[in-house]
Amino acid sequence: MTITTTHTPADELSHILLDADVSSSLWAAVKTGRVEELVPELLAMQMEQDPIHTHKDVLTHTIAVVAKTPPDLLVRLGALFHDVGKPRTRSYEHGGVTFRHHEAVGARMTRKRLAAMGYPADVVDDVTELVRLSGRFKGYADGWSDSAVRRYARDAGHLLGRLNALVRSDCTTRSQIKLANLHRDIDDLETRIADLAAEDREAAERPGIDGAEVMHHLGVEPGRVVGQALTFLLAIKRDEGDLPREELFARLDAWFAARPA
Repeated sequence: MTITTTHTPADELSHILLDADVSSSLWAAVKTGRVEELVPELLAMQMEQDPIHTHKDVLTHTIAVVAKTPPDLLVRLGALFHDVGKPRTRSYEHGGVTFRHHEAVGARMTRKRLAAMGYPADVVDDVTELVRLSGRFKGYADGWSDSAVRRYARDAGHLLGRLNALVRSDCTTRSQIKLANLHRDIDDLETRIADLAAEDREAAERPGIDGAEVMHHLGVEPGRVVGQALTFLLAIKRDEGDLPREELFARLDAWFAARPA
């Protein structure tokens, strides 16, 4: 009996992307024409990002980015497609070149291509989201509020680590200063995300009324009763979530009145 195995285009692209020398594998696929059959959108990326300043073409940049990523299929797929929307969005304004909303356009193109290649739905969803969010980090060096940092982490969700890995790789400059600045900024962002998450966890464990308010409302001095009141209020929050302050004060009054003399 002869057993035959069928390899999908997804299998072949994944094999190329997970090769130990992924840069050589991708360029070989370009030169043999295999890339045109697997991901025809990539060939349109063989264009200069900025003809005026003769920057490297998008495909060369893309393959360099893929080569810098860790050997994680989702990250490498995200890197391969992160600029796929640039050819469709290139525009010249005031002597310069822009690729406005290329991440959103690229995300739609990514979803369509990966689905057609036979990737599982969860892979399609995750890579599409990585492409959509790939440019979100731009502007961080100009200053982000805590709410912006929280929004970045919330939008990335379970892909946060992979998104940051993609952002770190999306810098192919030869300037060691620029590269160091990028990694410093991402390190700072990751530290802020961790710190804010810790603050949020701590805040979630606080009752809706603090100790000073308990003392003022009940007319008591610092001491055991304040700690007991806060423990009582925290139990309410854990069981019932956040309640209106008026309700909490009413519950506090009832608890205090019911205490043994």
